[in-house]
Amino acid sequence: MNAFAAAMDAIFADINMAVDATWYPVGGAPQPVRVIRKAPDEVTSFGSAQILSETTLVDVRTSEMPNPKPGDGISIDVENFVIQGEPKRDRDRLIWTLELVPA
Repeated sequence: MNAFAAAMDAIFADINMAVDATWYPVGGAPQPVRVIRKAPDEVTSFGSAQILSETTLVDVRTSEMPNPKPGDGISIDVENFVIQGEPKRDRDRLIWTLELVPA
C-alpha cells in the first residue's frame, strides 16, 4: 500500500468525512460501504439558457466497490439512490465517483 492509499483509507474511516452506506449491486447481495457524499450545483446549457440543478455525487473506494454499474442501488441513512451514468475512477484507480439519482 502506498502513502496515498493509506491516506484515503484514513479519510474514509473518519466519521467527519465519510458515512456508512449500503451498495445493492444488480443481481448481487447487499454490501456495506463507506462513502463521501458531495452535492455540487451543476450548470447545464439548454439553447441560450443555463439551468442550475443540484446533483448528488459520492466517492467510494474501489476496494469496497470493485465493479459498480448504472442501475445499482445505494442507500445512505434513509435515502435510496440509483447510480446514473458510468462510474469514474481517479487517476490512481483508488476511488470511484458515482452520480446518484433518487430511487
